[in-house]
Amino acid sequence: MDPQRLKDAYQKLQLLDELSTYKVKPRPGGALVRPSQEALEQQLRDLASYTIELKEVVQELFLAIAGRPKPPEGGSAA
Repeated sequence: MDPQRLKDAYQKLQLLDELSTYKVKPRPGGALVRPSQEALEQQLRDLASYTIELKEVVQELFLAIAGRPKPPEGGSAA
């Protein structure tokens, strides 16, 4: 496992949550009025963007778990 890569992927996930989750999270009680075509299209774009970014983070998590840790930089074997 590559701990640094795992940490980086987790930070990306946290950032995605902070920036985008509110856009795709269902609202309690649902909508009282029917959304316009433009609003529906924007919601679909937001959901598509969120899904793609989430897929990239999950892929990075898998690679971090399966990967080997990087050797320390600048260190020399004695």
